Amino acid sequence: MAYRAVDAYVYDRVRHFLVKRHKVPTRGTRRYTHAVVHGELGVLHLRRVHLGQARDAAILNCDIRGFTIHATRVDPDELMRALTEYQHLMLPIIQRHGGAIDKFMGDGIMATFGAAVTTTTFAADALGAVDDIMDAAAGWNAAREEAHLPVLRVGAAVSTGRIIFGAVGDETRLEYTVIGDAVNRSAKFEKHTKTEKVRALCDAATYRTALAQGYSGDPDRETRTVRSIDGIGDPVDLVVLAA
Repeated sequence: MAYRAVDAYVYDRVRHFLVKRHKVPTRGTRRYTHAVVHGELGVLHLRRVHLGQARDAAILNCDIRGFTIHATRVDPDELMRALTEYQHLMLPIIQRHGGAIDKFMGDGIMATFGAAVTTTTFAADALGAVDDIMDAAAGWNAAREEAHLPVLRVGAAVSTGRIIFGAVGDETRLEYTVIGDAVNRSAKFEKHTKTEKVRALCDAATYRTALAQGYSGDPDRETRTVRSIDGIGDPVDLVVLAA
């Protein structure tokens, strides 16, 4: 795919810059590809691992529903083909909206908006990505049904807030990470989509922020108020992004 070639080219240019000019270790820098490409992490933070920056950001979590059970019902090759298709579909969407992939967790993807590079549209970008992810997942499953393959539904959730962004590891393996309440809440929200029987949601505060940042979503989207969510102390008002 085209984005692979672009990614490889950018990685090679960034690696050359880091190694030759700033003497960053040659091992472990690949995990910084997206963070560095987005420009904000900076060589200083690659070299001084214990520094961090506080910033406002959006955290997106998405995964395939029932993927663990699905894994017990198909052969390994089919399982990995489905996972590869899913990732190849979702990653370009996230990146096109300015997101950076934080980590893969099996079928789960965690992405950040406004962490690797500061932006004033982090919430709007994240919700725009969710809209496109839901559309892409629907098209993917339509194609799977036509091919007589099991439907693999995708769930997603977004939360926003103040996070700490920085580098962890040593000279043999460096990667960036995000820490903060928004990170935990996004994961909890994504899990809670199953309880609400919806495909995607966010908290109402995130939705208001996205609208203020120029997100073109419906201001009258369904809101589910005072919801109790496992792992979150206070009730939360939720907005349904995809039913």
